[in-house]
Amino acid sequence: MKKTNAVKAKSPVRKATASKASQKSPAKQLADLMAKYDPAIVKLASKALARLRKLMPGAIETVYKYSHSLVIGFGATEKGYEAAIVLALYTDHILLYFNWGKKLKDPNKILRGNAKQVRYIPFPDIGTLDEPAVQDLLRQAMANSAQPFGAKRKMIIKSSSANQKPKRTAK
Repeated sequence: MKKTNAVKAKSPVRKATASKASQKSPAKQLADLMAKYDPAIVKLASKALARLRKLMPGAIETVYKYSHSLVIGFGATEKGYEAAIVLALYTDHILLYFNWGKKLKDPNKILRGNAKQVRYIPFPDIGTLDEPAVQDLLRQAMANSAQPFGAKRKMIIKSSSANQKPKRTAK
């Protein structure tokens, strides 16, 4: 028998297309994620982000979307768990986390929580950032960062889900 060389028809080449979310800038993606929250929460978070960016101009902002919150970490690396300071949005409140809060000197006892290392403070209004005790904690957190912050700010969206809706959590 004679062998025939069957030529397989090549399937049409498909160009890889990026999803709409990945085509957007990180700032636009963050704005879209924040838009799912109450306008008062978004307004306060926007003011807080602007202030935190001024305090930490070279920080890498790492954004995570969880089913119950939107988390924006400020750190020296792209690893969210290494962020010195984290702003977390919930459906009806905002918390300011200090990833190494247990190590911070807190003579005014404003830090809350009892996790191994993370502590937080409630963030009811933008004036929270003006409180001397909070400013001291922010300075300590930045000084205790594993690495110094870079020269230029950068934002990275680590994960998101367009269909997730924030859940109510305890304050």
